[in-house]
Amino acid sequence: MASIATNQTILVVGGGISGMTAALEAAECGRQVILVERNTSLGGRTAQLYRYFPKMCHPTCGLEINLRRMKANRNLKVLTLAEIRSVSGKRGDYTVKIRLSPRYVNEKCTACGECARAVETEIPNPHDYGLGKIKAAYLPHAMAYPLRYVIDPSIIATEDGQRAKKACKYDAVDLEMKEELVEMKFGSVIWATGWKPYDASKIQPYGYDRYDNVITSIEFERLADPHGPTGGKLLRPSDGAEAKNIAFIQCAGSRDENHLRHCSRICCMASLKQSQYVSEKGESKSTIYYIDIRAIDRFEDFYRKVQEDPQVSFVKSKVANIQLDEKTGELILKGVDTEGYHRYEARHDLVVLAIGMEPESLGIPLPEDIITDSSGFMEGSKDLGQFGAGAASSPLDVNRSAQSATAAALRAIQSIYRTSSAEGGQ
Repeated sequence: MASIATNQTILVVGGGISGMTAALEAAECGRQVILVERNTSLGGRTAQLYRYFPKMCHPTCGLEINLRRMKANRNLKVLTLAEIRSVSGKRGDYTVKIRLSPRYVNEKCTACGECARAVETEIPNPHDYGLGKIKAAYLPHAMAYPLRYVIDPSIIATEDGQRAKKACKYDAVDLEMKEELVEMKFGSVIWATGWKPYDASKIQPYGYDRYDNVITSIEFERLADPHGPTGGKLLRPSDGAEAKNIAFIQCAGSRDENHLRHCSRICCMASLKQSQYVSEKGESKSTIYYIDIRAIDRFEDFYRKVQEDPQVSFVKSKVANIQLDEKTGELILKGVDTEGYHRYEARHDLVVLAIGMEPESLGIPLPEDIITDSSGFMEGSKDLGQFGAGAASSPLDVNRSAQSATAAALRAIQSIYRTSSAEGGQ
């Protein structure tokens, strides 16, 4: 495997929409690219969305095109269940150590699903943020790439593991797979590691860790998806009852000196979009509690459309705290409406926190010369050989993440070209 990477090869870390875009753009320009993704399949958080804004189309619209391009490109190699352990060296001559975790299913897999039908153990479904259950032998999601099942490590040394192996007609289940550590050479590195939701349990006044019916915007996205844990029904986690009166709280963890100082940019549009999911349910209604709505450029038209929706109300207020009515199960939001300057105690049966964005790279061993801002979003390396892309570089929506990734691919190509030219002239 190490022989396929040279000091002319570009490494892309992260297989979400940004990583896929950067890898494809570089590969289609003739560069050899290796795309490393630590999860079981590509797509990242984009694959977990129900719809995009502002057109409200499903993620398959964008991911399907990228997957077709990937399958057709010989310059691109994808490694899943792969994590970067270290990056050393300099521009044009990086040495990267990559840990490959076992999938316990090899390339012979046809995605027939017999292994899943054979096992009994269930685990929290990572694609649904643990809101639902899935068999311990599973296909990550409908558009998974590679289209190959995964055996959860928890059943490897159990009877269930043996059932999965016996059920496979193609000898694709390999329970003897081991972890590997490989070392490769690269000329440039693109960090497209994406973002992670801010830990909502840290926002104590909102009771995310105390009240079942306080959820995050990313969890709500999975509830709304017909392929999600509730079949697209907006059900309260506490009792499974249909949520009819839903509150969306903006800047949950963002623009707050006690949490994230930065604006996460996508939150306002995410709640506006999700309010339309609610309106589509008929009699259900939404209330959006906001400091100010940041909908820029073409999103302003979408904002106006939501404002005209009679089932959506807006309250200009930073919610102070949330309390639970034990008798009714309703959540009571307390605060001050800053337009009318009156106190309110509003009741809702479900509360959705528009949670802020943190860079996923905060948990990754980055090279020492990577430059980051005060929030941890990365700009690139001091030697101009490594670049941030997408939400790893700044809080960005899907469209802008793809634009950022294209720019990063161009910079990586230029970096290798300039290094090679400089070395050739010596």
